Amino acid sequence: MKSLTVKTLYEEKRDDLSLEIISGEEYLEKGKITSYDIFRPGLALAGYTGYFLSERIMIIGKTETFYLKTLKRDLKNKRIATVMKLGTPCLIVAKNLSIDKKFIEEAKRRKIPILRTPNSTTPFIHSLTAYLDFKLAPTEYIQGTLVDIYGVGVLFMGEPGTGKSECALDLIERGHRFVADDLITIIRRGDILIGAGAEKSPRLKHHIEIRGVGIVDIFRIFGVKSVRLRKRIEVIIELVMWDKIKGEYDRIGLEKKRKEMLGVKIPHIVIPLSPGKTISVIAEVIAMNYLLDLRGVRPAEEYDKELRRILSEHEIPSVHFDEEDLE
Repeated sequence: MKSLTVKTLYEEKRDDLSLEIISGEEYLEKGKITSYDIFRPGLALAGYTGYFLSERIMIIGKTETFYLKTLKRDLKNKRIATVMKLGTPCLIVAKNLSIDKKFIEEAKRRKIPILRTPNSTTPFIHSLTAYLDFKLAPTEYIQGTLVDIYGVGVLFMGEPGTGKSECALDLIERGHRFVADDLITIIRRGDILIGAGAEKSPRLKHHIEIRGVGIVDIFRIFGVKSVRLRKRIEVIIELVMWDKIKGEYDRIGLEKKRKEMLGVKIPHIVIPLSPGKTISVIAEVIAMNYLLDLRGVRPAEEYDKELRRILSEHEIPSVHFDEEDLE
């Protein structure tokens, strides 16, 4: 299970979410966040703790603050102590509201950091959830090349030396956009997969290795229009040497093969390689076929249906030549 520390959250989103530390700065590294969901303890503060999600960040908003003010001191302190005893990675107070001293006291006792933001509760929760969803999303690293072809994210896979990078370079020359080469980071967001370069440094992004040439800087050579930071993966093209595949590939296109990655099934097309085959043009056709399929146009099925009709009716297609066609 992926996780991040409260310290990472604070350092990366301090400016965007206007976060400040109220107490427990020394505990920021201790708090481990494993869920992108948020917990608001209104019901728990009212006395019901039968369903308490201690792995979630606790948010105190206007509702919780005003409710606590209606309780007598002893009961209020008891409820706060009970909630804090159940645990949370950290507590965040929204709208710059003042925090009850009992919260700070119990947080120090249980080594829980407390943060505060001036943002309104609901918009803050939306922003925080989106960030956590991205950081905690299932992730996988694979070797391949990712290119945006006509708006379709095409991931090229295959053994080293099959020409993935060279094909990507040809596609870039033809006006398509390069995402990443070699080590690809794949992140699952809902039911879609997002691919990006695995390098942390911006200076290492958008480079590609061409055997015999070396490292090529795509951004500087082809310009900003030739690259993008990330792209949804919609089609996988696997390049396989002709002598290794032994005829085990789709001839007509009726069979829809899919490859599962992070629990998501992606259309998977195997292309046998042979001398003189222009893979970049084939990749463009695959991308355009995918776009047609999204619109419900399936040429292979239409062709198969018409062929079966002709064979079943024993119809012999007529051939007609115009005079100008006789050359």
